[in-house]
Amino acid sequence: MTNRQVEHEITVAAPAAAVYRLLAEVENWPRIFPPTIHVEHLERGADDERIRIWATANGGVKSWTSHRALDPRTLRIAFRQEVSSPPVAAMGGTWIVEPLSDAASRVRLLHDYRAVDDDPEGLAWIDEAVDRNSRSELAALKQNVERAHAAEEITFSFEDTVRVRGRAADVYDFVNEAGQWARRLPHVASVRLEEETPGLQVLEMDTLAQDGSTHTTKSYRVTFPHRGIAYKQVTLPALMALHTGYWTFAEDEQGVAATSRHTVVLDTGNIARVLGPQASVADARGYVRRALSTNSRITLAHAKDYAEGRR
Repeated sequence: MTNRQVEHEITVAAPAAAVYRLLAEVENWPRIFPPTIHVEHLERGADDERIRIWATANGGVKSWTSHRALDPRTLRIAFRQEVSSPPVAAMGGTWIVEPLSDAASRVRLLHDYRAVDDDPEGLAWIDEAVDRNSRSELAALKQNVERAHAAEEITFSFEDTVRVRGRAADVYDFVNEAGQWARRLPHVASVRLEEETPGLQVLEMDTLAQDGSTHTTKSYRVTFPHRGIAYKQVTLPALMALHTGYWTFAEDEQGVAATSRHTVVLDTGNIARVLGPQASVADARGYVRRALSTNSRITLAHAKDYAEGRR
């Protein structure tokens, strides 16, 4: 049986405690790690936790459950997959953060794994996925930690909520059935939706902007009937370096609170090209927020009409 052990590392211009905190808080992972689409806590203790992760791997989407042991004293986080997805038979490892100075640290990411039935092709697939994702995760960790220290104003979150006199299941259905959006939503020119695995969707969409232009986006979506849909855009408009979102549908005695939440990191290198040489980061924040919020409110308004029409 082949048990592979590999290690990747990177140097980050940030204090070790700050880097450890970002690694420990898994709810931030879709924002800092490109392959991660969504993470949910299944159990949470003082020093350990069980989490479920959805992430891209070699062009597809995989999901697994992991147990993590957190040790803030030694700045180590050990992880072990409890339920792996083929071709992975077993996977575990450790994050180790080592202080280099008051303002710099080294991050080491160790993996150990084996393939189902010790299959050589499966092991090669895992080798490639672990190497690609580890390099991507460490580079993104470095970029996002250093960016957070340099300028917090380029990362922001906001949400829009609409009250619906109807059932959460109907509002959820409208957002879940994104393949129908080209005929249901005025700002969607065309759409392609794939769902080979129930609950995991790939959504490609051509959206009409307010200036009449069209831009194409691609998102991975994780659905939780009938309470929410998490997503991450992997093909982005020029002003955004990252965009994650979460639709939630909370039913109460008065009906449903349907909410669209966005988290955005601006791509400051494109602000002048898109908005003009005099445009500021604040201008870009306002532009992006107006564009996303407008489309969210239009979608929520149509979802409201759909759900209230089915009462």
